[in-house]
Amino acid sequence: MTLLIIGGTGTLGRQIVKTALDEGYQVRCLVRNLRRGAFLKDWGAELVYGDLSLPETIPTSFKGVNAVIDAATVRPTDNYTAETIDWRGKVALIESAKLAKVKKFISFSSVDAAQNPNIPLLDLKLKLIAELEKSGLNYTVFECAGFFQGLISQYAIPTLEKQTIWLLGSMYPTAYIDTQDAAKIVISSLKIENTMKKLPLVGNKSWTPEQIIRICERLSGNKANRSYLPLILLTSLRSVLRSLEFTWNIADRLQFAEIQPATNISTNSQSNLLTLEQYFQEYFSKILKKLKETNYQQQNNDISFL
Repeated sequence: MTLLIIGGTGTLGRQIVKTALDEGYQVRCLVRNLRRGAFLKDWGAELVYGDLSLPETIPTSFKGVNAVIDAATVRPTDNYTAETIDWRGKVALIESAKLAKVKKFISFSSVDAAQNPNIPLLDLKLKLIAELEKSGLNYTVFECAGFFQGLISQYAIPTLEKQTIWLLGSMYPTAYIDTQDAAKIVISSLKIENTMKKLPLVGNKSWTPEQIIRICERLSGNKANRSYLPLILLTSLRSVLRSLEFTWNIADRLQFAEIQPATNISTNSQSNLLTLEQYFQEYFSKILKKLKETNYQQQNNDISFL
């Protein structure tokens, strides 16, 4: 089976590519920067040029493709808006998939999308699901909560380096999952003919920011510096950024601070998933070992013999 993967250079996308290759699939990656995607080629994937902001570049990549996995989304630093990538580009993907008669179309959304249509990026996700429902394609939308990898820069590094961790007064629990486990779940769904149309892609336990910080403190041996931001301050900043077209994507990301959680917080019942404690234990063990080695080398270099 040949898979077309969009967003293969991203945090989740690269793990999906690697897992698919390990499982023996033929993998083709649609990339707009061939140099940036060179590591995917080194892994064994075929690279084809394509840009969701230029829909005319998409159809040729579908030749011989059996299934599509769309893990792309607009980045805060992109020059174009979410409307360009997460709506017009995705609609072009769906139309190309219909013409190519692909057997499976996999996309991603948020577990909280239905409760937050006022957030532009989530509203686009909801519109895309409606488009998939009308398409006649055999599709699955995985609804994500968050990934362990994003917690490193948000909590682990600031705790290690004694930097400030900025928090909101009220932040709800999130069932984070490791991207490697998430990729395995996504690829395994290709082997199931009649999968559900929407599936949660979440971890086996929900965590609040305070609980995550405590883990970082325990494993690092450092006390975290917490500082709380009033929501009204972020709302005001978002309004300013939204008034400037080139900062729209940043403003839309800031609005995620206003998200209303789903009524029922989903968790995964699979017992073989990596836990957050295990993930952080591995991370801090590697970092602290490296710091000790660096300190040892520096101490030896300071010794002079007369």
